[in-house]
Amino acid sequence: MSTMNGSAASAPTQQIMPLPQVLALAEQHRQAGRLPAAEDLCRQILKAVPGHAETLHLLGIIAHQAGNLPVAIDLLRQAIASEPRVPLYHCNLGEMCRLAGRLDEALAAGRQALALRPDYAEAFNNLGIAHYDRDEFDEAITHYRRAIALSANYAEAHSNLGNGLRAKKQFEESLPSYHRALELKPGYAEAHNNLGTALRDLKRIGEAEAAYRRALALNPIDPLTLNNLALAVKDLDRFDEALMLLSQSAAIRPDNHQTHTYLASTLLAQHKTVEARAAVERALSLKPDDADAINIMGNVLFDEGKSEQALECFRKALAKKPDLSDAYNNMGNALKELGRFTEATESYVKALELDPRSTGAYFNLADAKKFKEGDAHLAAMEGMIGEGDVLSETDRTQLHFALAKAYADLERHGDAFDHMLRGNKMKRGKIEYDEPANLALFDEIIGTFTKKLMREKKGQGASSKVPVFILGMPRSGTTLVEQILSSHPQVHGAGELREMHEVTQSIRRSDGSDWLYPGFVPSMNAKRLREFGEDYVRRVQALAPDAPRVTDKMPSNFYYVGLIHLAMPNARIIHTVRDPIDTCLSCFSKLFSHEQNHTYDLGELGRFYRAYERLMAHWREILPKGVMIDVRYEDVVADLESEARRIIAHAGLEWDDACLAFHRNKRPVKTASATQVRRPIYNSSIGRWKPYEDLLAPLLMELKYRPTPVSDGIGEAVTRTL
Repeated sequence: MSTMNGSAASAPTQQIMPLPQVLALAEQHRQAGRLPAAEDLCRQILKAVPGHAETLHLLGIIAHQAGNLPVAIDLLRQAIASEPRVPLYHCNLGEMCRLAGRLDEALAAGRQALALRPDYAEAFNNLGIAHYDRDEFDEAITHYRRAIALSANYAEAHSNLGNGLRAKKQFEESLPSYHRALELKPGYAEAHNNLGTALRDLKRIGEAEAAYRRALALNPIDPLTLNNLALAVKDLDRFDEALMLLSQSAAIRPDNHQTHTYLASTLLAQHKTVEARAAVERALSLKPDDADAINIMGNVLFDEGKSEQALECFRKALAKKPDLSDAYNNMGNALKELGRFTEATESYVKALELDPRSTGAYFNLADAKKFKEGDAHLAAMEGMIGEGDVLSETDRTQLHFALAKAYADLERHGDAFDHMLRGNKMKRGKIEYDEPANLALFDEIIGTFTKKLMREKKGQGASSKVPVFILGMPRSGTTLVEQILSSHPQVHGAGELREMHEVTQSIRRSDGSDWLYPGFVPSMNAKRLREFGEDYVRRVQALAPDAPRVTDKMPSNFYYVGLIHLAMPNARIIHTVRDPIDTCLSCFSKLFSHEQNHTYDLGELGRFYRAYERLMAHWREILPKGVMIDVRYEDVVADLESEARRIIAHAGLEWDDACLAFHRNKRPVKTASATQVRRPIYNSSIGRWKPYEDLLAPLLMELKYRPTPVSDGIGEAVTRTL
C-alpha cells in the first residue's frame, strides 16, 4: 500500500500515513469547506504518486467547489486519461461541462458513464439535466424516469422530473414529483423552491410563498430563492417587501442578471420608470440576449410612451424565447395603444395559449374584445373564478373586472354588476384611501385660491402658450378631447403627464423641508411663480420641441387649476364633463392601473364627485373669462363639428378638418378609453347607467341625483342635478 508523510500542523514529528487515509482526510477538509487544506493534501499525493486518478478527480471537485470550472474540467479529464473506465469520473465531468455551458460535451461524458455502467442512476439524472438545459424536455423527462426506475428513493431525480414536467406547462402533474422528493428528503431546499415555482405557475401564490419560505429557512442566502420569494410577494402587491428581498439577493450575487430584471419589473409595478430603466439596463449589460430582460425593457419603453420601440423589444424577446407568454401580453398592450386592435387581440389570445392561467392576459383581452354567448375565454374565466381562494386576491380582482366587462357585453347586467361589486370590494380592501383627508383637501384648495389671491398674483407667471390642459373626472371624455385636439397638425398629444404633480412636489421651504400644496401658494412671489411655470413648460416642450401646442390630459390636474393659471396665465384649460352617473359607473367598472383610490366604493365615489363638482364651480367663479371652457361629452356626441371647432378655437389655433377624423389619428393612446377613441363618434356610452339603476342606490344617494328626462339632441335622456 502507498504511504506518505502526514501534515498535522501541530505534530512534533511526522507520521507515515497510508494514501487512502490522506485522501479521506482531504475529503473531510473539502466537505468542511477547508478547500486550501484539502488541495494541499491532494498536491502532496500527486507529488508522491504523479497521475493518481482518484486524487486528480478530488482536485477537480475542489476546483469546482471553489468556482473554477475550467480547472475542474481539466483535472477531471486528467483523471479519465489516467483511469478511463471509472464511470464516476465521466459522470462528474459531464456535470462540470454542463455547468460551463458545454452541453454537447456534457452529453458525451454522460453517455460514456452509462456505457461503462448501464444501471448508473446518477448518470441518467445528469443527462436529463443536460437535455433540460438544451430545452429538450421530453428527453430530460425520459432520463429522469430512468433514474427513478433504477433508484426509487432518488430525491433529486424526483425534483428534476417535476422541473421537466413544469417546463412542458404540466404544472399540476409536476406537483407529485416535488412532494415525493420532499417526502424522501424533507430538508431539500431546492425541492421546496421548485415546488413554490410550480405553485406560482398555478397562481396559488399563498402556497408558493410558504414553499419559498421553507426553502429560505433551509438556505437563507440562496439568491434564486430570494428572487422567487420576491416575485411571489410582488404578485401579492407587497412591492416594498419584494424590493427588500431583491436587494438582499443582489448583495449576495451582484452579477445575477435575473435579479436586476426582477428589480426592474417590481419598480415598474410601482410606476418608478426611471429607476426601472436603470435596473433593466444593468441586467442587459450582464446578459444582452436575455429574453426576459428585453421584455422588461419593452415595458419601460411602453411606460415612457415609446410604443413602437416597445413593440420591437417584445418581438425581439419572442424571437429569443417563443413561449414567453408575458411578451405576447405586453405586445398586445402596445398594439392596442397604437390602435391595432385585431393584432392586439391575437397577441392576448396567444399569451393565453401559452399560459391559460394568465389573469393579466384575460383582463386585457376582455377590454379589447366584445364577448358573445358561448365564448371560450368567458368559460375559462368562469372556471378560474370558481376556484376561490386558490387564486391570489390580485388575480381574482382582475378576473372579476374582466367578467364584469364580458357580462356587460352580453347584457347580463345583474351578473356584470355582481362582479363589479366583488372586484371593487377586493381592490378597496387592498388600498389605503383616507377619505376625510381627501375631502378636506378640496376645502383647503377652495379656501386658498380666493378672488383676492388670484387678483394679487395675476400675470406673474411664465408667458408660454404651449400647454393645453385637458382635465376632469376619469372617464369623462378627456381622451376623446385630446384625440380631437392632437389630430390638429400643430398639436402634440402627450397623454396623461405627471409633470404638474412633480413640479408641485418639488416646492420646498427655505430650510429644505416639504411644503405641501396648496399651502405654499400664498407665499409664492412673481419669481417663484414664473420659475414654476417655466419648469413645467420646459418639461412638456422636451416631448415635442417643435409643436406650438402640447396637451396634458392628466384628469386629476383639476386640483391645480388655480395654480396652473397663476404660473402659466396664457395656458388654456379644457374641462370635460359627462353625465355624473355615467361617469361614476364607468369609473366603478374599471380597475385603474394606479391612483383613483376613490373609485372602488360607490358611496366614496359619490362623495368625491360632489367635492370635485364643488371645486370646479369654484374655479369657474374665480378664473378670468376665456381661460377655461367646459366641454360636455354628450354635446360632442350630438354635434361633433361644432364642439371640435370650439375646442380648437379655445386652444388658439386655426381650424383643420383632420380634427373631425380623430379616430384615424395614429398617435399612441394609453388610457382605459384607448379602444373607444379609435372608432368614429358613438353614443352607446350615454345613459349606460340605466340598466343598473336599481343597483346604484349608494351612489345615487350621495350624488343627490335622480333621472330627469332632458333632451341631449339625439333622443337620449341624461341626468340633471336637482
